[in-house]
Amino acid sequence: MSITKDQILEAFAAMSVMEVVELVEAMEEKFGVSAAAAVVAGGAGEAAAAVEEKTEFDVVMTSHGENKVAVIKAVRGATGLGLKEAKAMAESAPVAVKEAVSKEEAEALKKELEEAGATVEIK
Repeated sequence: MSITKDQILEAFAAMSVMEVVELVEAMEEKFGVSAAAAVVAGGAGEAAAAVEEKTEFDVVMTSHGENKVAVIKAVRGATGLGLKEAKAMAESAPVAVKEAVSKEEAEALKKELEEAGATVEIK
């Protein structure tokens, strides 16, 4: 006589937690496997996805736009550069204004530069 998967699940549902734990231990012993290894292997895809999630962003100014003076001021405020260096940065677009910053900081800087008239990308 063959037992179906549904019948096995119904039997599990009727068991207490301790009975399930004892059953798992007995199955591990009988078949020479570990339930913990299966959980780790099953969660590997989720862990890889978490690792791939980007946490650092570069703010790249692609153009200073029509209001270069306002953009230079915004660059100075964001980077702490002197007037000459900020002007050179604005004029050398496309250029990374800040690198390896948080998503929130990148979005705030992008907004600030765009309000000054620059064209900005977050990479």
